[in-house]
Amino acid sequence: MKRIRFLLLLMTMIETVTAQSRLSPEQLMQQVKDTLALQKGFFAVAFRDLSTGETLLWNEHASFHAASTMKTPVMIELFKQAEAGRFSLNDSIPVKNEFKSIVDGSPYKLDSTDDSQQALYHQTGTKMLLKELLRQMIIRSSNLATNILMEMVSGTEVTKTMRSMGAKDIQVLRGVEDQKAFDKGLNNTTTAYDLMLIYEQLSLGKAVSVAASKSMIDVLLDQQDNSVIPAGLPPGVKVAHKTGSITGVHHDSGIVYMPDGRQYVLVLLSKQLADDAAATKAMSRVSGLFYHYMQQAK
Repeated sequence: MKRIRFLLLLMTMIETVTAQSRLSPEQLMQQVKDTLALQKGFFAVAFRDLSTGETLLWNEHASFHAASTMKTPVMIELFKQAEAGRFSLNDSIPVKNEFKSIVDGSPYKLDSTDDSQQALYHQTGTKMLLKELLRQMIIRSSNLATNILMEMVSGTEVTKTMRSMGAKDIQVLRGVEDQKAFDKGLNNTTTAYDLMLIYEQLSLGKAVSVAASKSMIDVLLDQQDNSVIPAGLPPGVKVAHKTGSITGVHHDSGIVYMPDGRQYVLVLLSKQLADDAAATKAMSRVSGLFYHYMQQAK
């Protein structure tokens, strides 16, 4: 009997120490803010534990240039239109490098040296499967693939689908490098909150359909730019995510898969950065803070 009482007391003490060592949500967010405050720039954070629904937010409704995070909404719209029977992702379409500005319809081309996927430019004049262009848009962040696909689905339809998913502020107006549109301030924009919502729906199988959501997650898991969210995690932790960066801007957003099966969505956005490399490292440390917080919650 004494041994049983001792074991019960020991278990209570362990639980008490564990509870005391676990960060509160307020403490976690203070650590996040302190980490990012060391960088010159403006940041937004959105986190949601998909098991409990716990949500932590900071500057979540602030508007940011979307950079390549807009490619996830484009992917969702592609799957939506494919399921509606407008086309098949197994269809082949021409690879081209001439597009029309949303300002006046004048033609423009992309500069391959400004693209993270240059090999695709050697395929102009040939045909490629839609699903392969989609993969290049996501895993290599190909601007050329993005513009080809955007021309198919239209920014208007992409934005309309975002609204139907509850994302009230994401704006997908145009393809990449439409200089006339940029000069007039016609840019693709996003918020941390909206990106959190669409990744949550991907995880729940509610983005278009269960099958489409799974297929999109499979693509996102192959993302090749892993400098932000994955960089702050232990080796082997899977992340289905999409990054985005232009001068002074660096984003990452996606779903983190814990080894025990739990999942959470994390969105890290930044703008007005003075030192992109240092800010990237700071955001990866923030990713690590959220992962440690989830580990403590077991």
